[in-house]
Amino acid sequence: MSFLWPDLLWSLAVVPLLVALYFWVLSRRRKVAVRYAGLELVREAAGAQRWRRHVPPLLLLLAITTLLLAVARPTAVVTLPSKHETVILTMDVSGSMRASDVAPTRLGAAQLAARSFVEQQPRSTRVGIVTFGGGAALVQPPTQSRDDLLNAIDRFELQRGTAVGSGILMSLKTIFPDEEIELPSFDARRAATATSLDAPQRPAAGPAKRVAPGSYTSAVVILLSDGQTTTGPDPLEAAKLAADHGVRIYTVGIGTPNGEILIGDGWSMRVRLDEEALKAIAKTTDAEYFYAATADDLKKVYDSLNSKLVFETRDTEITSLFAAVAAALAVVSALLSLVWFNRVV
Repeated sequence: MSFLWPDLLWSLAVVPLLVALYFWVLSRRRKVAVRYAGLELVREAAGAQRWRRHVPPLLLLLAITTLLLAVARPTAVVTLPSKHETVILTMDVSGSMRASDVAPTRLGAAQLAARSFVEQQPRSTRVGIVTFGGGAALVQPPTQSRDDLLNAIDRFELQRGTAVGSGILMSLKTIFPDEEIELPSFDARRAATATSLDAPQRPAAGPAKRVAPGSYTSAVVILLSDGQTTTGPDPLEAAKLAADHGVRIYTVGIGTPNGEILIGDGWSMRVRLDEEALKAIAKTTDAEYFYAATADDLKKVYDSLNSKLVFETRDTEITSLFAAVAAALAVVSALLSLVWFNRVV
């Protein structure tokens, strides 16, 4: 537990003073009782109520201590229901997704896991679907209609090229439709570098005011990919743009370490999983990377992500909890004093 205003913890110094004041008042009362009554009678009365007389003041002291702690605004890491209203599934549909090292194919396994994920989402959560190959497209705007989402997943079509950065940018545009979100493409940067190393680069567009990575709790992106970027914007720059908006991007890598050799008309190519790039995207946005080598692994990943989106652990201010405990202790103290002694402490 930590405190937002730790300097105010000095106010706890009043607690031992209150304890000293309480014992001083007790000694004063004892002297008065001895003066006006027989010593034996005083001892009998004190013995009958010895422990009761101290309970209400003790509870009141605890209430004051708790309230002083509340003034310092305590925080703690707690698990709370998630506030994510929108989840964007960003799916790789590049040609390498037809590899069969994950049965039945990488794309087929991804579709099955995505369907299961959508069906498990709370009805209050809107889900959108973005696909990317050589470019990116919003194939299903955020909706609560599970039928529309499942139909969109079934319509995935393979494309040439892998533009992970484009998929991230399209996801951000879906979450923030009123903002202009754009980055130079991979091909444009390469051409500019070849022309002149001193040529000015177009600055990346960003939010008017940057926020802490992962601080935007209304939406989250889940990105699944199996290959290296071959075109489009730099995915890491796109991830930084997402981080500036506070949006987390959970990345899922699907495939095997050695990959698979795909054969086409007069060409062959080994498609490998670029884990480092996906890990960097997740780390930049204060999220996590997951690896899935089989269809079962992929389903487990989506199940794990579903639980993370329903409940999340975060540092939360608990001042109100301390204040409520202090109030309850004060009320109990007063009630016990009224019941036992017909007076308030």
